[in-house]
Amino acid sequence: MAMTIEPLAGWGRLPLVSAPQARPTTTGELTAAWAVPGRRISRGLGRAYGDASLPAAGGFALSALGMSRMISFEVATGLLVAESGVSLAEIIEVFLPRGWFLPVVPGTKFVTLGGAVAADIHGKNHHVDGTFGAHVAWLDLLLPTGGSLRCSEGQEAAVFRATIGGMGLTGHIARVAIRLRRVPSAWCKVRTLRGRDLSHTLELLAANDGSYRHTVAWMDCVAVGDRLGRGVVMLGNEASPAELPAKNAAAPHRLPRRPKLAVPFDLPECALGPFTVGAFNACYYGLAKDAETLVDFEKFFFPLDTIRDWNRIYGRRGFAQFQAYFPDATAEAGLRACLAAIGRSRQASFLAVLKRSGPANDFPLSFLDLGYTLALDIPGPAKTLAPLMAELDAILVAHRGKVYFAKDAFVSPALIPAMYPRLDEFRLVRRSLDPAGTVRSLLSNRLKLHD
Repeated sequence: MAMTIEPLAGWGRLPLVSAPQARPTTTGELTAAWAVPGRRISRGLGRAYGDASLPAAGGFALSALGMSRMISFEVATGLLVAESGVSLAEIIEVFLPRGWFLPVVPGTKFVTLGGAVAADIHGKNHHVDGTFGAHVAWLDLLLPTGGSLRCSEGQEAAVFRATIGGMGLTGHIARVAIRLRRVPSAWCKVRTLRGRDLSHTLELLAANDGSYRHTVAWMDCVAVGDRLGRGVVMLGNEASPAELPAKNAAAPHRLPRRPKLAVPFDLPECALGPFTVGAFNACYYGLAKDAETLVDFEKFFFPLDTIRDWNRIYGRRGFAQFQAYFPDATAEAGLRACLAAIGRSRQASFLAVLKRSGPANDFPLSFLDLGYTLALDIPGPAKTLAPLMAELDAILVAHRGKVYFAKDAFVSPALIPAMYPRLDEFRLVRRSLDPAGTVRSLLSNRLKLHD
């Protein structure tokens, strides 16, 4: 089928490449596009921050967006079967009014179902519900060598586990069966607490593991000294209709309407300089109050989704997202070292999120385990980012941490085997499915995930 040459980038707009992209809209077109000779990688809405959905040099991207049909839904079990190009936003739009919600969501709903599986996304409820992949019943995979394969924990289990979190390197995810979860309303009761420093912020998150399904903390990454690691902790449980105001109780699963905003152009670099970020962080922390409020799902789970193209606030220089995991034993020391390095660099962003994580899944490239994960945006350009990212990666290695592939654009391949000790297990499965190594991305080439 015909392909178009398009500029492609991740959400951080680093790197930017020009490459062919196929956009099939029928099963026949999808099969034909996937069979085109050469290197290829699947691509959804492009919300991976770095180079995970960018084709390797000389290759092409296969867009999933034209294959976005919901196929079936079982009310008794909550099992939704849909094509991989369906977005989480579309699923929420259809099923939340009926009392159903996705079992796990990331910080944006503009992610495809296939992308959610390939990156094994996680959310504010990892300590309770694990990752997205833990709720996938089965998936259909277009194989690199031709044909398709249905896999699950009971059928082709090794392929199933390697595909979840496998960054699209085992084949093209065509269909997914995901278990939705009933929710009492589209609102959360959210308790807000202020952590005065890193130790206190971590203590607040850990102490509330068993009481709240959703926990998250905003971190002030420019605070130093005895304020290092101060944050605003938000603890949420879904609200029952009886806990809602009368105006909402009549339709508890209806989200409030709010205006749609957009960033219409790339902002200048000074818009997110040390002064503006410092002022914003001081105001955000200062205005936070220890209180309990009702917050709708849109505002609680996806606060930035109401601003279209918000990545343009970083301007043409782009940005990288650094997401680190640290196990419990080293978390405080590792996080303290990261925050100190970021503070010294004066490159911190207003967007920094700390979450508590639960036990790992049995997937070779599983990112999280018991501990904490810190994610923050760091403005570009790449030449100024590289030294700081190298320093942060060294801190990860020293404290037994790891990076998240869906957010990375800089980590050295030499560090990956220690971060992901089951990498060879993944490589073995991938090699059996794709002996010619045709499914590749810039990420997989850079990190040598193939062999």
